Amino acid sequence: MELVTLRNHAQAMNRKGFPGPILSCAGKIRTLMSGNISGLFKVSQETFQVAALELRSVDLQSPRNNKGHHTQEMGLKRLIVRRGQLFNLQLNFNRPFQPQTDSITFVAETGPEPTELLGTRASFLLTQARQEKVWSASDFTIDSNSLQVSLFTPANAVIGHYTLKIKISRDQGQSVTYPLGNFILLFNPWSAEDDVYLPSEILLQEYIMKDYGFVYKGRESFVTSWPWNYGQFEEDIIDICFEILNKSLYFLKNPSKDYSQRNDVVYVCRVMSAMINSNDDSGVLQGNWGEDYSKGVSPLEWNGSVAILRQWSARGGQPVKYGQCWVFASVMCTVMRCLGVPTRVVSNFHSAHNMDGNLTIDTYYDQNAEMLPSEKQDKIWNFHVWNECWMIRKDLPPGYNGWQVLDPTPQQTSSGLFCCGPASVRAIKEGEVHLAYDTPFVYAEVNADEVIWLLRDGEAQEILAHNTSSIGKEISTKMVGSDQRQDITGSYKYPEGSPEERSVFMKASRKMLRPKRASSLLLDLLGSRVFEDQPVQLQLHLARMPVWGQDVPLTLHVWRVPERAHPRGPIRLVVRFCAQPLLHGGGTRKPLWRQMVHLSLDIGKEIQWPLLLPYNNYRNKLTDEKLIRVSGIAEVEETGRSMLVLKDLSLEPPLLSIEVSERAEVGNILRVHITLTNTLMVALNNCTMVLEGSGLINGQIVKDLGTLMAGHTIRIQVDFYPIKTGPRQLQVLISSNEVKEIKGYKDIFVAAATAS
Repeated sequence: MELVTLRNHAQAMNRKGFPGPILSCAGKIRTLMSGNISGLFKVSQETFQVAALELRSVDLQSPRNNKGHHTQEMGLKRLIVRRGQLFNLQLNFNRPFQPQTDSITFVAETGPEPTELLGTRASFLLTQARQEKVWSASDFTIDSNSLQVSLFTPANAVIGHYTLKIKISRDQGQSVTYPLGNFILLFNPWSAEDDVYLPSEILLQEYIMKDYGFVYKGRESFVTSWPWNYGQFEEDIIDICFEILNKSLYFLKNPSKDYSQRNDVVYVCRVMSAMINSNDDSGVLQGNWGEDYSKGVSPLEWNGSVAILRQWSARGGQPVKYGQCWVFASVMCTVMRCLGVPTRVVSNFHSAHNMDGNLTIDTYYDQNAEMLPSEKQDKIWNFHVWNECWMIRKDLPPGYNGWQVLDPTPQQTSSGLFCCGPASVRAIKEGEVHLAYDTPFVYAEVNADEVIWLLRDGEAQEILAHNTSSIGKEISTKMVGSDQRQDITGSYKYPEGSPEERSVFMKASRKMLRPKRASSLLLDLLGSRVFEDQPVQLQLHLARMPVWGQDVPLTLHVWRVPERAHPRGPIRLVVRFCAQPLLHGGGTRKPLWRQMVHLSLDIGKEIQWPLLLPYNNYRNKLTDEKLIRVSGIAEVEETGRSMLVLKDLSLEPPLLSIEVSERAEVGNILRVHITLTNTLMVALNNCTMVLEGSGLINGQIVKDLGTLMAGHTIRIQVDFYPIKTGPRQLQVLISSNEVKEIKGYKDIFVAAATAS
């Protein structure tokens, strides 16, 4: 009876994959039935050999894992996960996994020469209980020949492309290695252990998941919004991001060391800040602040980052022509959001570029109100655009975590390369300019004082103005969950003129100015207001919104200031006006309009004097950005002293409208109508339209529109098939020889395809 039972067990084990010779042991068992039982156990151990464990297949479960790691927008075919979070995979073997006897070691590697010492290689055993803060494979379940395993990557792991394999131990210390596949590891702002942790789902949806946004341009008195397609989830963008890192000078100098430091968000941000521009390396964009863009694309004609990044990659890392600050910052936003770092684009209006670190920007005018070029590199940009990235700063004292400024526009070097940041926004507000990185430069961008001089015979003779609050205005970013603009000036500095603001300014000044310059012109000026004590005040106003292609009406408003020290009788003024094309970088070109006005003003009186800047004076004389500076120098005949009045004009292009009549569904045709009326006095020649929008259009749609005569309207129909569900944004750009930036956008919600 016992023999039959054993024989049945043997047959069952044969069916489950055990070696065939088991049945042959029946004769031995029959012989041993009359012997001692210890002999039976001895023979059983020799003959019941378990088959070696062999891997048959693997399922990385990319769709499930990617959804759990908020990377499904990048695609479901590849495994893309975030560090500090479990992901699952299924291993299929030739037989059931036996925890007591089988030993599996997982190996994850990244970089050219991975080692555990550098953190680019991890080797870890399969265990039932997960180990905290280290690479681990655990929480496994066995289902027949399948093994479900949970893998965990520590929140300080190196980001990048990984290979994953297993080693199955055999007898005599031998092992067999099986490749499992590849995966991409990213920063994880959803993990409390990660240095980029952002504890708000609403903010994460905005600063990681939102693939479109706005860049704010113009001037502080008239801020305009530019739609931008970040497109960080387009399928190839993640690979291009790591391609950028692999072309950095840090990688080329020491690839293994560079990879080992990619666990540090501060390091990755600094490398990317240098690589978005091409001043030192094979960076993404070449800057151009001139007016000749014939060898590339005007910075005004980009709609988004995707076309730029794809062109850079397709041409083997040749810099894309051309970029300016908003293009650099927008591409940086795409890359950092793609890598998993919460990022936003920030615009600073009337932004100082203070190269000598003295917190003073000097500008010069002559007696005819013409702004003069300066030999100094210091300048005041109409606006400047940078990034903020969210992170913990373990390299700084407590209290400086959160938003950090990063500026990829090549302005000055930092540690030998053209990069800037991360600089803590909190440190900037508190004037802690000694904290890394590049905090003095960013502090000056939002806090420097402006001193305006009157030059006579080539020498500075008189201070026309000392502006302590004109720099760093309307600091702006996109509002969370809205298309509106948010003013974040209060994050960078205390209210202008407040005791706190001046106290912080003095603290920063003492740190930034060398001891031998303690009695500098800047500090001497801080207590001086003598040049503000004038008998009259002047302002320039626009009679209506200025539009390119039309005359610009202005009004000079002049009024007396009642002071005992001023003359009692009428005041005679000679006001000389000058209009110059204004460059984005703060400089000007030769005057295009001049006018002189004689005024007499008695006590208690005021004058509204009309001025007109004709279209023919500025036609064909402006840069693509259509900016004009109107300045006036008023000389008081009774005192011989002078006053300055300024007005910067941004000439608005025609407006376009976008209409979507149908419900948008994935895979179904969506018809869009775009309408543009040429409200200018001249024709628009060689008009081209570019449509872009991640999740709506694969790449771009480009149409030549020809010439649009003055006063005429064009209506264009475009059909496309939305690709992804959810909120999307369609960006439209129409450019011509005369106007480069007629832009518009339409928010579109794309529903899932309805069942037919």
